[in-house]
Amino acid sequence: MSADAVAVTGFIVLFVLMLLRVPVGMAMGLVGVSGFGYLVGSGPALKLIGQTSMRTVTDYTFGVIPMFLLMGAFVSASGVSRELFQAANAFVGHRKGGLGVATIAACAGFAAISGSSVATAATFSTVAYPEMRRYGYPQSFATGVIAAGGTLGAMLPPSTVLAVYGIITQQDIGKLFVAGILPGLLAISMHMMTIGVIGAVRPGFLPAGPKSDWPERLASLRDVWAPLLLFAFVIGGLYGGVFTPTEAGGMGAGGAFIIGVLRRRLSRADIRASLLQATRTAAAVFTVLIGALLFGYFLTVTQVPQKVTEFMTGLGVGPYGVLALIMLMYLVLGCLMDAMAMIILTVPIIFPVVTALGFDPIWFGVIIVMTVELGLIHPPVGMNVFVIKSVIKDVKFSTIFAGVLPFIVTDLIRLVILILLPIIATYLPSRM
Repeated sequence: MSADAVAVTGFIVLFVLMLLRVPVGMAMGLVGVSGFGYLVGSGPALKLIGQTSMRTVTDYTFGVIPMFLLMGAFVSASGVSRELFQAANAFVGHRKGGLGVATIAACAGFAAISGSSVATAATFSTVAYPEMRRYGYPQSFATGVIAAGGTLGAMLPPSTVLAVYGIITQQDIGKLFVAGILPGLLAISMHMMTIGVIGAVRPGFLPAGPKSDWPERLASLRDVWAPLLLFAFVIGGLYGGVFTPTEAGGMGAGGAFIIGVLRRRLSRADIRASLLQATRTAAAVFTVLIGALLFGYFLTVTQVPQKVTEFMTGLGVGPYGVLALIMLMYLVLGCLMDAMAMIILTVPIIFPVVTALGFDPIWFGVIIVMTVELGLIHPPVGMNVFVIKSVIKDVKFSTIFAGVLPFIVTDLIRLVILILLPIIATYLPSRM
């Protein structure tokens, strides 16, 4: 069997295994080792398993993932989410749609510290949703805002998705984190503007909450300054070259632990649960990474990336035409696949095409994450939608999807803006 036939067979087997609910890391590793063994030999394939596994779990650069996961776990256990929402609500909750704006602001703050979209959506389903419903916000709007706000965790540093992209493509993870700041701020602004437009188009649809006086507003900031200062310290140190990404993760995890203990928000049970949560999540991510690296060796020996590059650059549609096709592919895959699986499966194949066309790899990483954000909320999968449904039992999927529709339109507009103005993503990394 030729290398091309083996490659096609490998992809078919991979998708069959994924349809059978085999974990994506296991599926990619199995196909990668089997295909590599068939073409090169069983001996080298077996050696590859041990070498790749050991190199991945002992690589200093990869330590950024468990450190930031641990930081997020400590922050989540400290109850910061409710304090962020209360602080944001104190300043803007009295305006029409203000609770929605407060939810976006609090989601952004929490996502920036925890780095998890799913955790953000799940947390604010219990924190913000009851408040919005209590003041008469429609169910579709309340759930839609939470789903959209949860996507900010994919872009704002420390982003696990950006870290994995950097590992796969061998890009500077620190620059990728910094590259996500301005696009993340753009996302926050456009989501808030979307809420304002909804309120203007449909008068009476979004009620106003009670107004807080200035002493109450200042008091609400008392509980949130420390976590936000920690985020600024970690990202500022990263941007200033004081920390490597792994060191920044360690400082963040240590800082989150100290803040939680000093504020008496972390009990022994919370610490134990946070350590277990971070360990389990890191183990899952590393399993997928090992599988992806093994699958990458299979792609190398079958020369799939080179052949895909030759095909796509020879289409005659120009660089931006090829980019449009890639974005369309990601939007379709986002309907069917988990975000992390989509990144790990496609980037090794697509990345050589992007570099051959002359696009900036840091900018492309941000573009990929933006499509991942869309995949978190658009049907039929919409991971954040499923998370919200699992927390809020009395809401229908159709209701949540109706609520996120305006934010999907906003995200598509934002994607076009970033494609037309790549400097939004490349300016800060270029200053490092």
